[in-house]
Amino acid sequence: MKNFKSPTSCRHAFLIVAGLLLLSFSSCLKDNNNYYNPPVGYLNVVQASPDEPQLNFFLNNNQVNNWPFQFGDYTGYIRAYTGTRTANFDNAATMGQLLSGSVVINQNQYYSLFLANTSASPQYLLLTDTLNQPASGQAGVRFINLSPDAGAVDFSVQGSSTNINNRGFLGHSVFVPVAAGTYSLQVKTTGTSTVLASSTGVNLSAGALYTVWLQGLKAGTTATDKLSITVMTNVQF
Repeated sequence: MKNFKSPTSCRHAFLIVAGLLLLSFSSCLKDNNNYYNPPVGYLNVVQASPDEPQLNFFLNNNQVNNWPFQFGDYTGYIRAYTGTRTANFDNAATMGQLLSGSVVINQNQYYSLFLANTSASPQYLLLTDTLNQPASGQAGVRFINLSPDAGAVDFSVQGSSTNINNRGFLGHSVFVPVAAGTYSLQVKTTGTSTVLASSTGVNLSAGALYTVWLQGLKAGTTATDKLSITVMTNVQF
């Protein structure tokens, strides 16, 4: 696998500082006057629960974010010690624990951890990210259904042959190839013409891998919690 650059964007740049925090934790350690690099994996944390307050995320006792997570925020890949780690989301205002669970990090492996469902029933979705470089002129797209009340859905990249069908809540695909270009993305109720969410003018660059997810609630009534499509760049080779 070739080296690649992690993505940044204006919307999510505030969380990139978090990577520096874990980099400091996972840099060289001293043992009997010798320095060594502990094994690490790479974790991308996504807040995809629509009705949560602002949140903080911890691995064991180490707070990852410098500013609170909001709905749709993500860290990009950060370095994390290998082994079984405790992953906690806490209310940023009250410090009360929202959700705690264990994640296993293997050396040099990439993962995406999604906070999903609603505040009444929060849960994790941990995916192992296989980041293979697309063929020349191609991008790769993975789809996840993160709406707890939308039912089974079909995802399509309009104007291409890329369709990912019949994915229920937490259902997801592998990265599938699509010719690089600018597209409209669409999510429909499975087997129907009912459009639940769409996004236009989405640029899929050659040599990049993207995760696209449906987020929000079919019963949502505000601009924040209504169904929408979010696109995240996992890697640009």
